[in-house]
Parts: sequence; structure tokens; C-alpha cells
Amino acid sequence: MIKHIIFSIVALYSTCGALYAQKEVSLKECLELGLKQNYDIQIVRGEEKISDNNATLAAAGLLPTLDLSAGYNGSLTTTHSTTTDDVKTSTYDVFDQSASAGVNLNWTIFEGMKLRTSYKKLQELQNIGHIKSRITIEDFVASIVAEYYNLVQQTLRLENYRYAVELSRERLRITEERFKIGSFSRLDLLQTRVDFNADSSRYMSQQEAVMASRIRINELIALQDINQRITARDTSIVVNKDLIWETLHENTLKANSQLLMAENQTRVSELDLRSVRSRNYPYLKLTAGYGYNYNRYGNSSTHHRSSLGPDLGLKLGFSIFDGNRRREQTNARIELDNARLTVEKTRQSLIADLANFYQAYRNNIEVIALEEQNLIAARENYEIAKERYLLGDLPGIEMREAQLSLLDAEERLLSAKYNTKLCEISLRQISGDVQVYLE
Repeated sequence: MIKHIIFSIVALYSTCGALYAQKEVSLKECLELGLKQNYDIQIVRGEEKISDNNATLAAAGLLPTLDLSAGYNGSLTTTHSTTTDDVKTSTYDVFDQSASAGVNLNWTIFEGMKLRTSYKKLQELQNIGHIKSRITIEDFVASIVAEYYNLVQQTLRLENYRYAVELSRERLRITEERFKIGSFSRLDLLQTRVDFNADSSRYMSQQEAVMASRIRINELIALQDINQRITARDTSIVVNKDLIWETLHENTLKANSQLLMAENQTRVSELDLRSVRSRNYPYLKLTAGYGYNYNRYGNSSTHHRSSLGPDLGLKLGFSIFDGNRRREQTNARIELDNARLTVEKTRQSLIADLANFYQAYRNNIEVIALEEQNLIAARENYEIAKERYLLGDLPGIEMREAQLSLLDAEERLLSAKYNTKLCEISLRQISGDVQVYLE
């Protein structure tokens, strides 16, 4: 009875895909869709547009400002006055009015190179915005490639477990027939059922790992239906065995995004120091305007007065002392030194990570070659054991060991290939070449 229940469950899992529409996707399709829909990429692209919009002459203060203004004032006053001769005079309810309208231009022509420095800083911040977008895209590409091949791995592992269930089922069938004719004991039959149940349980649990990987891919590519049943078009993990240390090392120093970011931050710190030092120089400001003024007097020999025309002015100044300049310059120099140290630290850390991943990469390639040989031997060993088992010359426990040995060999080879792929992805990301998967 238990055997039939397990048969039904395994069959249900095997045919579950037929009950739901499955979508077969390639790695490139996942990447292309994710680049359009991934939320992190959309957010960082929005931030990149902000940095682009900020990198303007106006934001740096290099352009003049032009204001249009108009105003009106009215006053109602009563005045009492007494002269030194004790003559008293009074005016009551005097209503004076004034109105003005004009255009005013203000332009800082020179401020110790601060304005030019501010513009260059905005351009560096724009570059940093582009690098942030690149880092986010590279992280996404690395994540989706790793998860895609994890789905391939989990699917292959599921197939291996399904095959193990078939082997255990056939062994159980043989054992049951031998038990009926008295060739096997009840202990043999019970042990075979335990092995079959264990393989069936492992197969059913593996379904969860496959589903979890599918959901993770759907999340990364921002599908609205997070439970969309997707399958990987690839049926094996193909490893690139031709990565060369010298090329990776050179590309890392030239193209790594984190290193480029640190170098840009150093240039920003240099510009900050230059901006503080600009306060040691004079400034020159231009003001110009064209306006109309009208005044109406309630109690005066002049009834009203109006004026219309331009005005122009230049202001030259120099900040002698403000109490903060030396402190700010000292702090700016320290921040610049720290930024340079950060570049060196980042470079060293990247090369260390590169060396570790490359060593693991080369080691895993050797492991793959070894495990491929082991798998051939394990398959041959299983076939020999199966023939002896059918002839009754091999105990059930040894047959089980041969079966597990085959399953373990397949598992080790699969894990070695996936681990090598992860090292390959990391090496490409560190060396700034991870977007090769988009090609």
C-alpha cells in the first residue's frame, strides 16, 4: 500500500508540469528581460538621470541669474514736529505711495576658480552615477547567471534523483519476486522498501529546491507572476576552462567598477580641496538691471516722481578671515589622503579576491576531470553489480552501495561544475567582463 502511494506521489510530481503552462527560457532571455524590468536597475537608472541633470553650468553657478520683480508700498502717516523756536507744525493723514518694476541680473564672474571646480565636481558625480548603474547591472548579471545555472543544477539533480527512484523501484520489484519464491528474506524486502522510500523522499524534497530557484529567477527579472513555472533551456553546465590569470589581472586594474568608483571619489576629494582653497582668492560679481520707479507724495511740493533706466555695478571683494578656512583645508587634505588610501585598499582587496577565485577555479577544473573519470567507473560498477544482483550473486546491501556510489559520483560532478561556474562568474565580474554573458 505504501509503495503505491509513493508511486502516485512521484508520478504527480513528474507530471505536475503538464498541469501548468511552463515557459522555457534561455539565459540571454532572462538577462534581457531583467535589464528592462529589474527594480534595482530601474531605480539606479533614475538616480543616474538625476546626476546627469545636475551636471550643468547653471547648477555649478557659472551662469547668471535673471529676476523680474515688481512692488508697491503705501503709507498713511500723521506727523507732529516742534522746532528749536518752539514752532509746532502738524500734518494729518499724509498718504505716500511708491511702485517699482524691473529686471535684475546677478552674475558671479570670478570666485577663486570655485565655480569651475564645482562644475568639474558635478561632472565627476555624473561619472559616479554611471558607474553605480554599471555596478548594479553587473551585480544583476552575475546574480541571474548564477541562479540560472543553479536552476540547471537543481533540475539535473532532480533528474538524478528521479533516476535513483527508478533504480530503487526496479530493485524493489526484483526483491518482491525473489521474496515470493523464497530466494530473499523478509529483512531484504524491508531494507529494499526503506531504500526506495528514502530515494522517493529525496526526489520529492528536491522539487522544493527547483521551485525555489524558479521563484528567485522570477524575482530577479521582476515577473508579475512570481510563481510562473519556467524551465531552463540549457540541460548542462558548460564551463569556460580558458580564463588566463594575466588577462584577468590586467582587466581588473583597468575595468573593475569598484576600483573606478574609488578613483572617481579621489578626484571628487581633490576638487573639494581645490574648492576650499579658492576662498584664498578674491571674488568679482556683476549686477545689472533695468527698472521703473514711481513715487507719489501726499504732502510735498513735489507731487510725484518717476524714473526709468538701466543700472550697472561691479563688486570686488576678498574674504580676509572667517575662522574656518584652515580647519576646512586640513580636513579636505585628510579626506583626499583617505580617498587615495581607499583606492590602494580596494585594488589590493580585488587582487586578493581574484587570486582566491582563480585558485578555486583551476582546482575545480581538475576536480571536474577527476569526477568525470569517477562517474564512468561508478556507472560500470553499477552495471556489473546489477547483473550480479539479478543472478542472485550479490547481496542487496552491496547493490545499494553501488547505487549510492553512482548517485554520489553524479552529485559530485554536478557540484564541481556548478562551483567552477560560480568561480568563472566571479572572475569575470571582478575583471569587469561579466557583461560577456549578454552577448
